[in-house]
Amino acid sequence: MDRRSFLKTSALGGASAAATGLAAPAVAQGAPRTLTMVCSWPRGLAGVWDAVERFVDNVQTMSGGSLVIDARAAGELVGGLEVFDAVTAGQADMYHAADYYFTGQHPAWAYYTTAPFGMTAPEMMSWYYGMGGKDLHQQLGDVFGLHTSIAGQTGAQGGGWFRKEIKSVADFQGLKFRMPGLGGEVVGKLGASVQVMAAGEIYQALSSGALDGTEWVGPWSDEKLGLQEVCQFFYPAGFHEPGSALSVNTNLEVFDSLSPAEQRILDVAAAECHQFDYALFIANNGPALGRLISGGTQIKEFSDDVWDAYGAASKEVLDQYMDDEIFAETRAAYESAMGEISGWTGRSDSVYTAQRNRVLGLL
Repeated sequence: MDRRSFLKTSALGGASAAATGLAAPAVAQGAPRTLTMVCSWPRGLAGVWDAVERFVDNVQTMSGGSLVIDARAAGELVGGLEVFDAVTAGQADMYHAADYYFTGQHPAWAYYTTAPFGMTAPEMMSWYYGMGGKDLHQQLGDVFGLHTSIAGQTGAQGGGWFRKEIKSVADFQGLKFRMPGLGGEVVGKLGASVQVMAAGEIYQALSSGALDGTEWVGPWSDEKLGLQEVCQFFYPAGFHEPGSALSVNTNLEVFDSLSPAEQRILDVAAAECHQFDYALFIANNGPALGRLISGGTQIKEFSDDVWDAYGAASKEVLDQYMDDEIFAETRAAYESAMGEISGWTGRSDSVYTAQRNRVLGLL
């Protein structure tokens, strides 16, 4: 039995949207149709909630008000990590989240956010829109009854915030660290006690000692979350999220009930939101990093030994899923595209930026 059939016949999946009160039914012709979107983010959280608001505004503006998105923050209807189940069960119409939160459903979801030692944001956009990534995303979505779209981009994420400096691989032993997705599995292989929690829980967990460190996004969003108040050391470069996409995924039956024009609006709104959000993060991260440094945050880099350990553990984590046909196909396509893209950018963009920064003294 495929995933959609299971959800339709199970007790959870059989619950109607009308019965839950979470998903609005179709309304009379001429009246606006409202779709409920559950989100993994607290309301107002820098960058990620901006992406939510941009998507909502895009849809309403492009539809002339005939299609309305009712965005609900984490905890308002369901928890931030429960949005996938709510949408696949038909209890909400769509979600905005990072798909790598749902690797427990299938490990291939990671590739539509990011993967260890994976693609930068421009590489991700090239693969997704120009090299078949979007089609693979939808093939995975079909298994779970979802229409898929990326709709946000954080750019490269920091390696993490730590209460103590990471001087060697040994410092990961017993470290209580928050990191979702396949990256979390990698850090676990280095000896860390890995935890996954929604953004709204991170600050308190660090304050109480329930966490010794965390990754979140980057300087701008991290500053707004207050991580500099509870951690002294920040590592700007990390292995785990070199370019993280966010997603708006819609219950497939809901999506199929929309007109072709409305379907197109959702897809275009998501694509523009992805571009907008990337620009927003890049524009804000540099100034935020300057404020963090001025405020006393200590900026560090992982040693080569730590980077090598990340690399070896990443290969172990990815290899363990290769018996799964979908994962193997996705990984092969992703890594092939990354190699083709970097064959040019590694000899053009990377060399240019390194030389530009040296000549102009930008770093």
